[in-house]
Amino acid sequence: MTCPVENSMPGSSDRSDRLRERGGQAMRSWIMRSWIMRSWIMRSWTFAAVLAAALVATASHAQTPQRPLKIGVLTDMTGILSSALGPGSVDGARMAIEDFGGNMFGRPIELVVGDHQNKPDIGSGLTRRWFDEGGVDVIVDIGNSAVALAVRELVQSKNRIALYVGASSADLTGKACSPNTAQWSHDTYLFANALPAELMRQGKKKWFLIVQDWAFGHALQRDVGKVVTDGGGQVMDSVRHPPGTLDYSSMLLRAQASGADVIAFLSAGQDLSNMIKQASEFGLAGSAQQLVAPAFLLSDAHGLGPQMAQGIVFSTVWYWNLNPEARAWSERFFARNRFMPTEAHAGTYSAVSHYLKAVSAAGTSRHDAVMARMHDMPVNDFYTRNARLRPDGRLMRTAYLAQMKTPAQSREPWDYYTILSEVPAERAFRPESEQACSLPAR
Repeated sequence: MTCPVENSMPGSSDRSDRLRERGGQAMRSWIMRSWIMRSWIMRSWTFAAVLAAALVATASHAQTPQRPLKIGVLTDMTGILSSALGPGSVDGARMAIEDFGGNMFGRPIELVVGDHQNKPDIGSGLTRRWFDEGGVDVIVDIGNSAVALAVRELVQSKNRIALYVGASSADLTGKACSPNTAQWSHDTYLFANALPAELMRQGKKKWFLIVQDWAFGHALQRDVGKVVTDGGGQVMDSVRHPPGTLDYSSMLLRAQASGADVIAFLSAGQDLSNMIKQASEFGLAGSAQQLVAPAFLLSDAHGLGPQMAQGIVFSTVWYWNLNPEARAWSERFFARNRFMPTEAHAGTYSAVSHYLKAVSAAGTSRHDAVMARMHDMPVNDFYTRNARLRPDGRLMRTAYLAQMKTPAQSREPWDYYTILSEVPAERAFRPESEQACSLPAR
């Protein structure tokens, strides 16, 4: 009898199962290793792609220069105010940038220059292009009150900053004040109050005014007239002349015949120099009538010399030989320019320097943050010590009454001023109680 056979060999079924199991494990192991390898490769490629993108971005960023911090000097480069402002103000700003190091947060600091030609329309047109197309962050000097008043609205509406140095109308911190602006140097309130008030105390009550016929002269005439009349004096007469007048003979003869105690030249720049020169020729210098030029500047003194301008009394905020610090900086300036700096040249350096310090402290060039820092930080440099900006933008600093030296008193080149007395900031500039500015206190 034949027995049925279920397997060709004993135990073959178990071995087949074990082989199949081992094959499955090997397959699963291979699949797992393949998946791990594929995942590792994918992650490597992803990391490499991210790294490459980062390197490309870094290289691109490194090759693209950052937007510069731009400072614009808007001034009179060629006209009647150019010797007092102009190229000297430009180099004052340049020196401040150089002394700061030339960059801010890795951004270069760039200086741009514009000549407003003492015309408000040209000044405002330059300012608009600077703001809209040139990326200018701050403008300084300006140097002409009519131009400053014209660009004020642009500064406000474009959220930029203006630091008035040469521009001296007191309206810039009065009815035309702005949270975006500051007035760094003299103003018409100083010119109209410090010196006239002192002369009134000396009994010089009768005044004759010769006035430059533009915003600066008008503001000065208004303020001087108020000081004189409020003090019990009298403005006996006044006459206006257009900027650029060459012949003042009729005005000077009229002033001489008026019987005034004081003849006040309410002009600036080349007009003022021409007026003083002709007054000397008419014999007014050294006469019983006191000649006063509130806005007399170092450029005027140098152009006229002690012989021609001796005895002129004026007010000022700074002098190149005022103290050792002022003299040291002025000698640096002279080595570069071959003339001593005026009040505006030094003031432009100071304003730009303080602005750069404020940007650094604020960590941004955003106008509101920078102006807040400029108000918080005292101004400390060769130009002024521990002075602060009032909410209306007025830099509260000491002023001085001065007189032009005689030839015998002048002992070295550019030695022109005798400082008669100091005027504390609270007396030199408009009191807060009289402000026409509506800005809130900081």
